[in-house]
Amino acid sequence: MEENRPVFSGEVHIDGTRIIYAGDSARDAVSSTADETGGSTGDGAVGSAGDKSGDAGARPWDREIDCQGNLLMPGFKNAHTHSGMTLLRSYADDLPLSDWLNNQVFPVEAQMTAEDIYHLTRLAVLEYLTSGITAIFDMYLTPESIAQACSDMGMRCVQVGAANDFGQTTETVAKMYHRLNQKDSLNSYILGFHAEYTCSEELLLRVAELSHRYQAPVFTHLAETADEVQGCRERHNGMTPAVYLDSLGLFDYGGGGFHCVHMSEADMEVFRKRGLYAVTNPASNLKLASGIAPVAEFLERGIPVAIGTDGPASNNCLDMFREMFLVTGLAKVRENNAAAVDATEVLKMACVNGAAAMGLTDAVSLVPGNLADMIMIDLRQPNMRPLNNIAKNIVYSGSKLNVTMTMINGKILYEKGDFYSGPEVSSIYAKAGDIIQRLKA
Repeated sequence: MEENRPVFSGEVHIDGTRIIYAGDSARDAVSSTADETGGSTGDGAVGSAGDKSGDAGARPWDREIDCQGNLLMPGFKNAHTHSGMTLLRSYADDLPLSDWLNNQVFPVEAQMTAEDIYHLTRLAVLEYLTSGITAIFDMYLTPESIAQACSDMGMRCVQVGAANDFGQTTETVAKMYHRLNQKDSLNSYILGFHAEYTCSEELLLRVAELSHRYQAPVFTHLAETADEVQGCRERHNGMTPAVYLDSLGLFDYGGGGFHCVHMSEADMEVFRKRGLYAVTNPASNLKLASGIAPVAEFLERGIPVAIGTDGPASNNCLDMFREMFLVTGLAKVRENNAAAVDATEVLKMACVNGAAAMGLTDAVSLVPGNLADMIMIDLRQPNMRPLNNIAKNIVYSGSKLNVTMTMINGKILYEKGDFYSGPEVSSIYAKAGDIIQRLKA
């Protein structure tokens, strides 16, 4: 995913949590890795099997993996999700958004404890790993238990604040901003609020004050439904959500919106001017009949686009392959143009733009010094052959079955169907089952 660098045959060397070499052959790596590591690989080094004739071939790797011609690439970044909602997968389907949210989701969520969300987040992490997702942009109810779950499972997690009039306060957001940005290398936190329609102007101004105090970006649900946009116009003198929120100073330091389906010309100009990220969630928007985001227009205007699954209650699947296909497929239908939103651009959205939106600037590509967050794609499966264009194969014909390894922070957490990320999988499943049975009762 480096700019202007095509797929090449080579290898990647890992020392601890970082990449120390990515290039054509082990022989070429000798001087560069010695310079960067002082000649020591340390614990946790992983290499690909390559040229054994040079000194690099004799380095004391803990493990050396022959990738057998498969593809190594940066992991996907799920730029919008609510992991703890695994509880509600297939629980309240085939309903309009307002009924789904107010009559089904909110009543169950009101009963959920921080411990519940801890266990339910661990279940989501298992699914992320099978889909090649190495970082998540999570917004949910109990930030500290979510952070602990991700730490325990080895998942990289950037949380976003969910301030609103009915639950999470701006004081909590400020506290989490300080606490979770210090927790550990896997966790970080970005300012945010749930949505314009769940927040008073007084609360929004407090979030804006936090953004100015810390010179920090702000993210929120935005323009997800036509009703949301119309309601905002009625409440705020005809202003659409992005225009209204920008008028309060919420986007002075960047940020972005989740969904961004019903965007006016003025909204898109706010996004362009402020450098905001539009995080599209095509499967969720389809399932809830919210609409199709104007992704092609975003790209034409230079608005960066990232991709998220949304939560497992509205999707119901945490699968980046399905999302990538839908991003380009729906754009082609919306624009009545089969050339709209090239698959190569979609792959960039899933890897590079998602990382940038989440502030993970050292997780965008496989280059020395960057985080060792990467996946292996099995190119030997029939859906990947012939190799006319590997990037387009991933977007148009790839699936979770092609993910043969997921590594985060230099640790392999999923490989060939087996998990190495925490407790026994069966215990995670059993705990989630116990929680839903208790809440149903």
